[in-house]
Amino acid sequence: MIGVTFIMKFLKVENVSKIYGNGKNQVVALDKISLSIQKGESVAIIGSSGSGKSTLLHILGGVDLPTSGAVYLDGRDIYAQSSEKLAVFRRQQVGLIYQFYNLIPTLNVVENITLPVLLDGCKVNDERLNELLDLLKLSDRSNHLPNQLSGGEQQRVSIGRALINNPAVVLADEPTGNLDSKNGQEIMRLLKLSNKKYGQTLIVITHSKDIASQAERIITILDGKVTVNGQAPL
Repeated sequence: MIGVTFIMKFLKVENVSKIYGNGKNQVVALDKISLSIQKGESVAIIGSSGSGKSTLLHILGGVDLPTSGAVYLDGRDIYAQSSEKLAVFRRQQVGLIYQFYNLIPTLNVVENITLPVLLDGCKVNDERLNELLDLLKLSDRSNHLPNQLSGGEQQRVSIGRALINNPAVVLADEPTGNLDSKNGQEIMRLLKLSNKKYGQTLIVITHSKDIASQAERIITILDGKVTVNGQAPL
């Protein structure tokens, strides 16, 4: 059964463009990009600053509307739904991890991790919470506030927050950018572990060739276009 799901084109991007501004001030961030990513695949997206890779990540996650084109997750056009349903989709189906941890300073580790669940008015699954705390090596830090944690620990909290709803897709935008090499490697180890353990599709944006080489596939973006190995195999 696992072999069947891994050959599915789970995430598809069809002729997606993103244009900012008008007239002489117009900037084409993405230019008719098409690509596909398999369920459970780990992918690195690389490119220079301003190439459009972060814009692509935000569009994949339902954060930024494309100017044209479509994004399909498991056969569903994510932008063909109301803004209210799109917000629910982001919380429940997408786990977003950023370079800056974006933790709530007045909430402790557990409260920051479980925030997406509480925003949906749902009950926290204590078994999953404890599993994540153990996986992320945060069990003994569960009552600490963000300012009592190291940078690596804060990033692990942000990973826990992204994973708590068991999303279908985990999107990480330069997740190791604020960390030293040791903590950066630990964060990538955890992301890859969650990718394999939970079967989640993992997409990482990075400037680091070393980080990118740890993914199963690398997609290169240049001037808003896919230039290398953008398509998943048929």
